[in-house]
Formats: sequence, C-alpha cells, structure tokens
Amino acid sequence: MKPTQQTLQQIQRAIRKVIDKYPSTADPVLTDLHMQVKPESGELRIFNDDMEELMRIVVDQWLEPTEEDLYEAAAIAIKQSINGLHAEIEQMSILHPFSFVMMGEDGETMSDIYIVDDDHLILDSELLKGLDEELDEFLEELLKD
Repeated sequence: MKPTQQTLQQIQRAIRKVIDKYPSTADPVLTDLHMQVKPESGELRIFNDDMEELMRIVVDQWLEPTEEDLYEAAAIAIKQSINGLHAEIEQMSILHPFSFVMMGEDGETMSDIYIVDDDHLILDSELLKGLDEELDEFLEELLKD
C-alpha cells in the first residue's frame, strides 16, 4: 500500500503537533517517541517514554487496509513523513540521541524508524538488523566468567 498524499499530510500534522510540545527553547528532556498503529481503528498514536499519549490521529487510508502487513506500510509512510520534517525534528528539545520507535499493540518495540545521534541520522532499520542478537551474545560472553 503506497501512502497517499493525504496520509502523509495527516501524519506530518500529527508529528508537527508533537514537535510543538518540545520547542527548541524549552529545557531538553530525555525521551524517545513511540509510535503505535492500531489496525482495527486506523489510529496512529504517539507516546513518550513514560507512555503518556502525545498525539492520536485516525489515518483514513489505514481504516480498510488492503495489505496484510499494515505495519510495514505504516512504517514507510511514517518514514516519508518524518523525512519531510527532519530539520524541525532535529531542533526539538529532546536530548540526543533520540529516536522514533514503532511499537506493536502490546507495547513491544518492532523497529527504530528514525534515529538522531548528533551528526548521524538513520532512517532505515535495516542498518540495525541483528544488533540485539549481537549485543545479547556479547553480554552472555561477558557474564560467563
């Protein structure tokens, strides 16, 4: 499912409202932004690390998904929307590094959508694929002794 222009605009409006909650003039906070897609209602919800809801919208295109993997289509639309707002996002009063994280319905992290780390910007979770397993193996090796 390719995102429509209306879908991208809806998502960008929601992200702009979140950006407004973290103006560059405010004291920086330590948080990531968690995005959750609700397939049954077509909702996109955005939370902070404390799971306080910052924004909720209904994305019309997601009300009757034609694809089985709505999460993948939603992640693509969210990435495109964020990409169009990256300058504004980088000015938010959130301590670096921070990220936009896609989470499942039960709150588990599915993927990092967007990561800002000072001079580095990562828009593709493929770069991080397998990192959790590598870190787990590394930790196991350290704890063996």
